Amino acid sequence: MAKPYSYDLRQKVIQAIELDGLKKSEASELFGISRNTIDLWLKRQAETGDFQAKPHQSPGNNHRITDWEEFRKFAKAHGEKTQAQMADLWQGDISPRTISRALKKIGFTRKKRLMGTLNAMKLNDKHLSST
Repeated sequence: MAKPYSYDLRQKVIQAIELDGLKKSEASELFGISRNTIDLWLKRQAETGDFQAKPHQSPGNNHRITDWEEFRKFAKAHGEKTQAQMADLWQGDISPRTISRALKKIGFTRKKRLMGTLNAMKLNDKHLSST
């Protein structure tokens, strides 16, 4: 994501337009920014009283699961259910995909016999190599 223009530059552009009487198109050429950007700054100033950049918001989902200890207990209690069923049981509106990401984040796995599976795979490899 691109960094926002500095507050100093914003002040200079707005000051050049409002106090010095520079046209928006002239200011955009002089400062090397688009006219649309200037329009957005002026619109923000009219709405909020300032043309400060919006605070940075991290990309991704809106983090519907915030209490991870509670989610661990929930996953342990309802681990045998599908992700869609778990999403229905979780308080609030949440998708099965969010449940999937959260289960992965806490390291929850549905495989209960990891060692037995590995041993069976080794036995199958031996049988395949001997034929």
